[in-house]
Amino acid sequence: MLDEGTAVVEAPDDVALAERLAGGREQILSELRKIIIGQDEVVEQVLLTLFVGGNSLLLGVPGLAKTLLIHSIAQVLDLDFSRIQFTPDLMPSDITGTEVLASDKNAEARSFRFLPGPIFANIILADEINRTPPKTQAALMEAMEERQVTSVGHRYPLPDPFFVLATQNPIEQEGTYPLPAAQLDRFMFRIRIEYPEHDVESRVARKIAKRSPTPLEPVLGADDIRAFGDELTRVQIAEPLRRKIVSFVRRTRPDEEGAPEFIREWVAFGASPRAAQALSVAARARALLRGRTSVNVNDVLTLAPDIIRHRLVLNYHATAEGVRGVDVVRRLMAVHFETKDPAGAPRRSLWKRLLNR
Repeated sequence: MLDEGTAVVEAPDDVALAERLAGGREQILSELRKIIIGQDEVVEQVLLTLFVGGNSLLLGVPGLAKTLLIHSIAQVLDLDFSRIQFTPDLMPSDITGTEVLASDKNAEARSFRFLPGPIFANIILADEINRTPPKTQAALMEAMEERQVTSVGHRYPLPDPFFVLATQNPIEQEGTYPLPAAQLDRFMFRIRIEYPEHDVESRVARKIAKRSPTPLEPVLGADDIRAFGDELTRVQIAEPLRRKIVSFVRRTRPDEEGAPEFIREWVAFGASPRAAQALSVAARARALLRGRTSVNVNDVLTLAPDIIRHRLVLNYHATAEGVRGVDVVRRLMAVHFETKDPAGAPRRSLWKRLLNR
């Protein structure tokens, strides 16, 4: 592994590998555009999640093709796909599997046999994860963290690679069980899927009207994803930028020395050290997918809002003033990295008010 504080000359093999991976990214996007229209940024965040072995939370109203997107990515990456619809009556064994009493042909001997549940796949779509009780949510979290499930004292490893992409519906909140902060922290990205632009929605309507399924060709496989994870350690982050990432995450904590006044006013609890790890590894993956072997500040600025915002616990002052986690992150980015509106905030009136406050 490279020392992040050491200047290393890029080897020709590293450059060639980065260029090959960048070409693979374009092939993946080209295949997905046959079905998914106008969601390149969302697709990239999902791909980053998969290539670094993480998990992500997708938030969007019904009808924005969240399920279709994830299923299509599984096809393009030639991975096993499993969809689990979370409901209030879902039990942990419905996800992980259960022990059944089995007997041989002569019925003379009986023993318990484990029947794997739908979680034994490469990509798991946890649809509306907040609609199931905490006990069932906890069973999924064990799989996400440990890459295994436990049944009657026995541990069963999950397939490699293994990813969880969970969805939430922001409209209907009756009868839901919101994910606690400790569980939200385990998701690398909180990906917000917005309504499409007018021309994009028109193209979607025309494509659906044709009612002709479009086959997708596999571009990469499980071995390529595992190899990508190994190559991430060869992507360099300059020591000043690495320190900048760590100090950025630390400044989200209101009790931290040097935290801005608006952090102390709006934030109850800041991001954990896991946020700095996620931001660093995601920035490395973004650089590699663009044919580079070193991270630049634009990688960090692009990814920071969707990696940090769900890790902040805002207080009642922020709630009363209508301040969101992403607003706090963007303002801190402007202060910490000395830039303005780095992510192109859609609510520009609020952004201007926050900067001038």
